[in-house]
This record gives sequence, structure tokens and C-alpha cells, in this order.
Amino acid sequence: MRTKQTLTSADVKKMLTACEAKAAANKWPVAIAIVDDGGFLLGFARMDGAAAITAEVAMGKARASAMTKRPSKFFEDRIKERPAFLNFPAGILLQGGVPIMYQNECVGAIGVSGVQSHEDEEVAQAGASEIG
Repeated sequence: MRTKQTLTSADVKKMLTACEAKAAANKWPVAIAIVDDGGFLLGFARMDGAAAITAEVAMGKARASAMTKRPSKFFEDRIKERPAFLNFPAGILLQGGVPIMYQNECVGAIGVSGVQSHEDEEVAQAGASEIG
């Protein structure tokens, strides 16, 4: 039987702090969602000035990334080639979600929403890089 790695509450706090620091340094008002490998919410923050919809979008990006074990941008790019991916049930398929990898296993994902998609991904990556 395998031993499954999981995120701890300390991991989640550390990643949220890193994401918030990256966003604050750039004056980006964003929502940040951290989920486990099944796409279930472990941690969330909505910074001052972030629109209400960013909360749902951040969670959707994180869920898509966790369930597919890929950055959400992968599917954003595929939609251009195959619009049928719009019906993909995993979440929101826009750039800004990144998987959290530990010992070559996906243990969760971070989704960010509130600024341009490539900036959302920068914030998410700042958090994901705290695990390793």
C-alpha cells in the first residue's frame, strides 16, 4: 500500500502568505484559493479591492488544476483548438491555476483571480513554489 502525501494547514498558511505577498508587492487585488488533490477547498483569501466574482473564479481555476494535475492554462490553450473543452466538467479553464507538486505527486492546486491571467498565474506560482 502507498503512503499518500497531503497538505497540512501549516502548508496552506505558508502558501497563502506567499501568494498575498506577491500580489501586494504588485498592488494586485486578487482572490486566492488553495484546494487538495480532489479539488476541495483548504484555504482562501480575498484581498481588499478584489471583485466578488474573483472568489468563484479562483476556486474554479484551482479545482480544474487539481483534478487534471495541470496548469489551467493548458486547457485555455486547448479550447482554441477544440471548443468542446468548454464543456469540460473540472472547473474554470482559464490561466491562473497551478498544481502543487510534492515528490512528483499532485497534492493540490492554487487558483488566483483578479488581474490579468498571466499575473494570476504568477501569484499562484509564488505560493506553489513554497512546497517542495
